[in-house]
Amino acid sequence: MSSLHRYPAIDLTGATVAITGSARGIGLATAKAFAARGARVAIGDLDTELAQRAAEQIGTRCAAFALDVGSAGSYAEFIAGAQNFAGPIDILVNNAGIMPLAGFLEESDEVSAAQINVNLWGPIHGMRTVLPGMVERGRGHIVNLASLAGKTATPGAAVYSATKHAVVGLSAAVRDEMADHGISVSVIMPSLVRTELGAGLAMPSIVTVEPETVAEAIVDTVRTRRAETVVPRWLGSAIDIANLLPSGLQETARRRVGANGIAGAANADPTRSDYRRRIEGQVSGA
Repeated sequence: MSSLHRYPAIDLTGATVAITGSARGIGLATAKAFAARGARVAIGDLDTELAQRAAEQIGTRCAAFALDVGSAGSYAEFIAGAQNFAGPIDILVNNAGIMPLAGFLEESDEVSAAQINVNLWGPIHGMRTVLPGMVERGRGHIVNLASLAGKTATPGAAVYSATKHAVVGLSAAVRDEMADHGISVSVIMPSLVRTELGAGLAMPSIVTVEPETVAEAIVDTVRTRRAETVVPRWLGSAIDIANLLPSGLQETARRRVGANGIAGAANADPTRSDYRRRIEGQVSGA
């Protein structure tokens, strides 16, 4: 918690939580974790059928809504539905994100725009939608999902990395602006998570985590109001130290571990084919 601010406590029992991109993966695990603690949870997703099935699985404390986070109007409708279901939003989790993999010059403008739309405009739309009400009530908590790619160079995912760097900076700035209003903003930076988004990426098991682990870190920020959380926690210190090294050493280290070839290898892995088709469908649909 900030040494300068004591944020009003939020009791999870009966709290209203809105979570984006929550029909699967980290979002679904987070919805389950909040509901298990007595919160009422609104989940929003482009895949409304899957979101509805997820809500039915969680139970009566959960309701599903259609949501395109890249649309301010769609986000406003989601929050209105969530508040009709459970009351004013106490906690917003901006989880929705996409990670297509390609070299910078090979990635199309359409794919790059889709990442910026979902990964960056999503949190912007979300915060601008819920913050006025939180300011009026003098309390609230927002969690934005970034990534360790928001702290490091990520060859093969340059635009994705750019959006996550942006979310880290956005979260820190809005956190400072909102602190005097009793509202906290936390950013979560997971390493590779064992979900569809990370399918095909060859990373050591020591730096990969389960979505449930990320979900617990998200829930824990309601208690700690921590500004930044890396999952797993130990990796945050390692990245901070690595970022202090001269750029030449960092580049040499990335070459030695084959970082430049990770994206191509992942795309060639059949386990990633379903995710690639789904993202391509979203881009073409947009």
